[in-house]
Amino acid sequence: MRNHTITTFLLLGLTDDPQLKAVLFIFLCLTYMLSITGNLTIISLTIMDPQLKTPMYYFLQNFSFLEIAFTSACIPRYLYSLSTGDNTITYNNCAIQLCFADLFGVTEFFLLATMSYDRYVAICKPLHYVTIMNIRVCRRLVLCCWAAGLLIIFPPFTLILHLKFCDSKVIDHFACDAYPLLKISCSQTWLIEHMLIVCAVLIFVMTLLCVVLSYICIIRTILQFPSAKQKKKAFSTCSSHMIVISITYGSCIFIYVKPSSKDSMASNKAVSILTTSIAPMLNPFIYSLRNKQVKQAFSNTIKRISLLLRKKGNSHL
Repeated sequence: MRNHTITTFLLLGLTDDPQLKAVLFIFLCLTYMLSITGNLTIISLTIMDPQLKTPMYYFLQNFSFLEIAFTSACIPRYLYSLSTGDNTITYNNCAIQLCFADLFGVTEFFLLATMSYDRYVAICKPLHYVTIMNIRVCRRLVLCCWAAGLLIIFPPFTLILHLKFCDSKVIDHFACDAYPLLKISCSQTWLIEHMLIVCAVLIFVMTLLCVVLSYICIIRTILQFPSAKQKKKAFSTCSSHMIVISITYGSCIFIYVKPSSKDSMASNKAVSILTTSIAPMLNPFIYSLRNKQVKQAFSNTIKRISLLLRKKGNSHL
């Protein structure tokens, strides 16, 4: 970022109350640890268990990795601020945090759309599922998600890097975010603001359209199933994905579609903390608690570990 006067920013965070800060620190620390543990468990299970070597779980593995990366881009830095009272962040660290948080967040949207396409093929074209969604196609789709994320964030991010900051260095957020940075810049921000809106709408509309079309076809196909048991089984395979989509798109609508105002900034920060801490923690539980295969894989892994521990204990005796 081009800047001749300001080398550090000051992050306001969520509150100045010491007691609330202590509560926030404990809460975010717990949610962060649960998020890392839960998502790492999903990744480990999908790698080790042969029953989970399917396209759906390959996408879930990548989604869990993105969740870890996304929450790690924002929460540890805020935990450091809450514990030490140091709210300053250097110019370069701010740019790095902004870049990675946006990249992981945007890539997640494209991956969710890809996962909805996977469910469409599995339910609407079950006989061709293995040939359509082979491992090569799955890898290419994941790479396309990352490439789309990079291509979309690159133009506005390069313009943000050229912003000048003269007097104000206080960012009204707990992390470096594009809109609070634009508010304190002394450069012309009209072009960047409109580019951010275009990019956000493009991401939102493209991925949501893919999700909606996929689920229209899925629901139409499921309703044609002859037995209630088949319908229930088909809906259960999509339910976890639908819950995660509702959380992700719901929070996005709240933050970006709702008209902005001074009063809304506090609520936007609160929703942002939920999307960066609560959602990454909930997603592995949503997928595991509502999925028999994941629960079975988890119990099998526990049994294997306990068996190995017993063997080692017997060998020592």
